[in-house]
Amino acid sequence: MFVAKNLIEAVAWIIDILLSSYMWILIIRAVLSWVNPDPYNPIVRALYAITEPVLSFMRRKFPLMAGSIDFSPMVAILIILFLRHFLVKTLFDLAIRMAA
Repeated sequence: MFVAKNLIEAVAWIIDILLSSYMWILIIRAVLSWVNPDPYNPIVRALYAITEPVLSFMRRKFPLMAGSIDFSPMVAILIILFLRHFLVKTLFDLAIRMAA
């Protein structure tokens, strides 16, 4: 039973790290959009390639534009925070209950 507990804990840690990393990538992209970066910069292109699938999905499903302000990064970050506080904590609680 301890193997399943350790597996669930490891999955929870990996999900938490991935969600945290993606949240910071979204924040960096949002900040970069304020300064109008060079679109041919490889780092900027990588950030756009990583974040655009999620943000374009958000824009299609929830048209959250107010003038020229795009709220889709904020909604994506809120969803990530929800997943971190609900999904990851649920997995950790499940692992703790398996140990008992």
